[in-house]
Amino acid sequence: MAASAVGPFYKFEVKCASAAIDAGCHYVSLCDDYDAAEAVLALDEKAKAAGVTVLTGLGWTPGISNVLARKAMDNLDTAEEINVAWGSSASDSNGFAVILHTLHIFTGTVPNFRDGQLVQVPAGSGKERVRFPHPLGECNVFHLGHPEPITLPRTFTSVRTVTLKGGLSENLLNILTVMLGKLRLTNTPAKRERMAKLLKVLLPVLSRIGRPGNPCSGVRVDVKGTKAGQPAQVTYGAADHMNNLTSIPLAIGAVMLGRGDITHRGVVAPEACIPPEQFIRELAKRQIKLYEGDRLEAVLV
Repeated sequence: MAASAVGPFYKFEVKCASAAIDAGCHYVSLCDDYDAAEAVLALDEKAKAAGVTVLTGLGWTPGISNVLARKAMDNLDTAEEINVAWGSSASDSNGFAVILHTLHIFTGTVPNFRDGQLVQVPAGSGKERVRFPHPLGECNVFHLGHPEPITLPRTFTSVRTVTLKGGLSENLLNILTVMLGKLRLTNTPAKRERMAKLLKVLLPVLSRIGRPGNPCSGVRVDVKGTKAGQPAQVTYGAADHMNNLTSIPLAIGAVMLGRGDITHRGVVAPEACIPPEQFIRELAKRQIKLYEGDRLEAVLV
């Protein structure tokens, strides 16, 4: 069994997953790039033929977000809309691959699922102020490129809309990253590499502007549908440090695969194969708190 945190995933996910399939080895990854998710799904038949599970996108978002979407779906009679949002402080993460990922998802057009169709929208558009659990609080978010609009409609075929928005607590960095994308300074891998090297040097200074007192990351999932014949909405969320929100779900997934809790073979996203209640209990054992309600103040576990 192999677990991968090798990013940026638009460069490495298909290579790593292919190597695992060739070795007959189950595989779980953090993959958070939308184009990598699309590409690795094309390996489904190859993975099934090898009797291998490729569980892609099991971290914070995607990952926790997908499992919470599944739990919300289970608590509604019907569901039509899933809106996922994430917020993070630049001070809550570091590393060259994180910078490359951020530049990538803020560039060009990115997938959203609207009215039953996958559409492309400008990255950095659709600015919205979203509330996350304490201590993250409110954060500006934008349409960005993540796998949820790719995978969630494949699993939940009745859903008509799936959106993904994200943003940084330090709003200056949101503005800067959107501007770099619009100026086409990040629209190729080579350009992103050059810009990431520059930002790696500048970020310690830039991230001090608007830095929150307690840098952390968060996710929010809103699912709209009906319950007992009436319109209903279920909202879940989480907030913690990014290293916990990403590494702990990956580890839980590896354990579940290793002991046979996940039996689906082929390429699969978390919402299609992970029992929400079991996963949530495992998160709670490791001090990851989940919240529910529109204001995300009630502890779920």
